[in-house]
Amino acid sequence: MNTDHSSKAFNEARAIIPGGVNSPVRAFKAVGGNPVYFSSGEGPWLVDLDGNRFIDYVGSWGPMVLGHNHPRVRDAISAQLAKGVSFGTPHELETELARLITARIPSVDMVRMVSSGTEAAMTAIRLARGFTNRELIVKFEGCYHGHADALLVKAGSGALTLGVPSSPGVPKAVAEQTLTLEFNNTSQLQQLFGRMGDSIAAVIVEPIAGNMNCVPPEPGFLEAMRELTSQSGSILIFDEVMTGFRVHPGSAQSLFAIEPDLTVLGKIIGGGLPVGAIGGRQDIMEHLAPTGPVYQAGTLSGNPLAMASGIATLEGLEDENFYVELERQTKNLCSGIGELARTNDIPLTTNCVCGMFGLFFTELPQISRFAQVQACDQGRFQQFFHGLLNQGVYIAPSAFEAGFVSGAHTASIVDQTLEAMEPVFRALRG
Repeated sequence: MNTDHSSKAFNEARAIIPGGVNSPVRAFKAVGGNPVYFSSGEGPWLVDLDGNRFIDYVGSWGPMVLGHNHPRVRDAISAQLAKGVSFGTPHELETELARLITARIPSVDMVRMVSSGTEAAMTAIRLARGFTNRELIVKFEGCYHGHADALLVKAGSGALTLGVPSSPGVPKAVAEQTLTLEFNNTSQLQQLFGRMGDSIAAVIVEPIAGNMNCVPPEPGFLEAMRELTSQSGSILIFDEVMTGFRVHPGSAQSLFAIEPDLTVLGKIIGGGLPVGAIGGRQDIMEHLAPTGPVYQAGTLSGNPLAMASGIATLEGLEDENFYVELERQTKNLCSGIGELARTNDIPLTTNCVCGMFGLFFTELPQISRFAQVQACDQGRFQQFFHGLLNQGVYIAPSAFEAGFVSGAHTASIVDQTLEAMEPVFRALRG
């Protein structure tokens, strides 16, 4: 496969952009080689600078749930573009999108728009601290909530110890206010709340982890979290930047029938344009300025292009069969991959929840913990990634990222994907 134009573009970018990329995972450091530069997308397809076509399972990291360049979304953006790209003032599209969100997620009474998932998570943490007058935050290994200082924290040397920075530039004093536990470890969570529950402002979690690949919650894990936070007066925050409107019409919290106090949204509610949001109980949300003392602001919050794109996307999900078909094709993809792995004697486990999936090169029959993901065969994943790339299938360039199926991934597209994977699995066996 000729990728000369991508290689040239990457070399030029490295001279003026740190690492040549504007988000680290794009640099292909986890898989080796140079990143592919894409020039266009349509439905389930991406086209690179050299004219190569790829079936895409990244979907801009989730928001392209309708597929790339969907006519409904494109038309909505075009219509707003003719009226203006940014006002820095209130406008009706903000209210319209907020109304769609509150109508579909029962736990959300009010919504504050921001410009990214990172900003939304950062604001949710500040709001929880301001509402409870507490400082400690609980997060989980393998869950990513953006690059705010308080959330770039890894576990200490032992269970239930104060966190330590996971990046230079994060003050130790900030990291020590964040406690990091093991995802899906209910007993560890119970121990922590037994010791320190009265000091915990909030627990933040991806209800389905998507940043250690796709790892669903074990039965009872989220339920225990809801019970413990309610008992202690802590705020439960669901980070649904990935899962929001992707795994259920009411997002993951509706799928699992658990209502958090605050919800962090992004990606899909902008239809691929930069956007984020915090939503939740009215009494908590009204602590935000200007009605309350917790300050948050943003010149581009509620950007009209992003609002128009998000409205069109959410309206495009209203067909009652949409999620049924999305789940069917995701399961077909994962079962087909599993069969190819078994046929070629390649140890592999898959996870999937509606439009999200994960592939793990491991002998383990089930993946539910971050340590298990870390122990998977990274070398084999690298071979698999580049093999797929050569066959015209694009997945995330990291074994720690979930895959995404869109409404444009028909049964025919899934069949083409599996056909393209056959020689890749044969090569892995060899």
